Amino acid sequence: MSVKEHTDKTHTTEITYGTKKLTIETGRVAKQAAGSVLVSIEGTVVLVTAAYNQEPKPGQDFFPLTVDYRERTYAAGRIPGGFFKRETRPRDKETLTSRLIDRSIRPLFPEGFMNAVQVNAIVISSDGVNDTDIPSMIGASFALMLSDLPFSGPISAVRVGLINGQFVMNPTFKEQTESTLDLVVAGSKNAIMMVESGSKEISEEKLVEALEFARVEIVKVCAEQEKFTASLAKAKMKFALAPQDAALVSAVESAAREKIRQAVRTSDKASRESAMSDMKKEIAKSIEAQFPEQGAAIGAVIEGILYEEARALILKDKVRTDGRKWDQIRPISIEVGVLPRTHGSALFTRGQTQALATVTLGSPDDRQVMDVLEGEYKERFMMHYNFPGFATGEAKGERSPGRREIGHGALARRSILNLLPSEDEFPYTLRVVSDILESNGSSSMASVCGGSLALFDAGVPMKAPCAGIAMGLIMEGKDYAVLSDIMGMEDHLGDMDFKVAGTKDGITALQMDIKIEGISIEIMKKAIHQAQAGRLHILALMQKAIDAPRAELSTYAPKIVTVMIPKDKIGALIGPGGKNIRGISELTGTEVNVDDDGRVTITGVGAESVDSAKAMVEGSVAEVEV
Repeated sequence: MSVKEHTDKTHTTEITYGTKKLTIETGRVAKQAAGSVLVSIEGTVVLVTAAYNQEPKPGQDFFPLTVDYRERTYAAGRIPGGFFKRETRPRDKETLTSRLIDRSIRPLFPEGFMNAVQVNAIVISSDGVNDTDIPSMIGASFALMLSDLPFSGPISAVRVGLINGQFVMNPTFKEQTESTLDLVVAGSKNAIMMVESGSKEISEEKLVEALEFARVEIVKVCAEQEKFTASLAKAKMKFALAPQDAALVSAVESAAREKIRQAVRTSDKASRESAMSDMKKEIAKSIEAQFPEQGAAIGAVIEGILYEEARALILKDKVRTDGRKWDQIRPISIEVGVLPRTHGSALFTRGQTQALATVTLGSPDDRQVMDVLEGEYKERFMMHYNFPGFATGEAKGERSPGRREIGHGALARRSILNLLPSEDEFPYTLRVVSDILESNGSSSMASVCGGSLALFDAGVPMKAPCAGIAMGLIMEGKDYAVLSDIMGMEDHLGDMDFKVAGTKDGITALQMDIKIEGISIEIMKKAIHQAQAGRLHILALMQKAIDAPRAELSTYAPKIVTVMIPKDKIGALIGPGGKNIRGISELTGTEVNVDDDGRVTITGVGAESVDSAKAMVEGSVAEVEV
């Protein structure tokens, strides 16, 4: 029963989404936000809001968009763990979903818009069946469309699975575990905006089919958004870039264009950046008397010239800053076994990007406990990415991983995950760490290459080696160039960052971000196939360095054996209060763990202690013959 005394109007629409209904409601809650919606799919409900500051901060020179996706544990009928019993820092799932939303909507705000914008997506009910990231992405678009913000949407999003050779629209959690593809696509009614995927060596052709399958649903939901928001949306605020001072532009053009034209032809990153820095200081000093206190405006004009010249070099002169062709890969250097005491290590250098990857093998007790909305589970494979300031020549303090580090680590993990042996084949917990020692673009893909090499060096029986490559796009009207193995400046001044990882047989992970209002399937096809050629080139070089996993594990790695015992003997092995199993551990100096299915895992520092513990386990459950 509900009692209503207010007169606010609630508006609702229902969209057929795959095999289910997606309900959008506005006007009932969070009415002081610029735009707000409740998005429901069966028992899952997400509140999504958009808010902004009326004026930008003085001197603001970037668009401060913040996206926060958070999961309230009450949504699943749980109380948070830990001492404080409340939600604290974001979980990885929350960080990664925030990034999905951000990457989908950011390109659709106008250039030069500097007002702080915040999008919040809060999961307030979860049925444990339907994932919450896709409803949150769709909800963000609805909220922005309803607001007065200058957002040139709508966008929609869809998850595509592949089960028994058939594409599945928005698979449930259970279906996701059965799927060989986890593809998330966001797009407008005209183009694709963002892609994120993990898969089991899917072919380029099949991936393109999946993208086309997703596009059909995206176009349909975009049309529904336009229909629903047409009469409900607030009038959009008027926004236009302030005109630049013509005299200032002319003065900077005369002083800077030729120097910038030469700078963009300097292949070494440090030399190029030093030349640009000196030039900016020189120009500011030479015209400061004529244009006092105009440092920001001068910098903006210089950045605009740099943008034009770097792109013209590629599109008109058909050459890149470092002299490469569009599809050419930077020189690659590979070393394996570079650290004496780690269980596996590799140093992967591509151009001026360098990753030091290490592998640590641990026992089942070392698995990471993952606390998610649906409950807890243990993860046996961890991939961590670190990006210290010295990698780009900067002085930065050590800090906890940010969204970028978490996102890059997750991408590298997805790239390798489906190539690892099962726990039955290889009972170790695995941790791969990629420390970026130098960076000039594609550091996440260097982490994939380095991580794969280090796993081979550690003797992990992977299905196949995995390599990654970052593709770029420079587009002016109908003229465009797809670039292989982009470096930092091409990423910064280009229109697309398209990362593809995989083996010689197929793609295992993909991530695409753009800065323009979408790209066509045709451009994506070209990028995917050009990436395949680059990936095969890198894999050939990796194979020369190490062509198979080492036959023996490091002498410093723990030794693990598994023993299967009858389920009805588990109690006998454990003993009263754990006395028996604890005694075996103490006598042999090993870790002994038993699972509910009767699997006993024994971990120790040497073969002798492990064999001794194994004999004691088998003896404790042996049948006595009369």
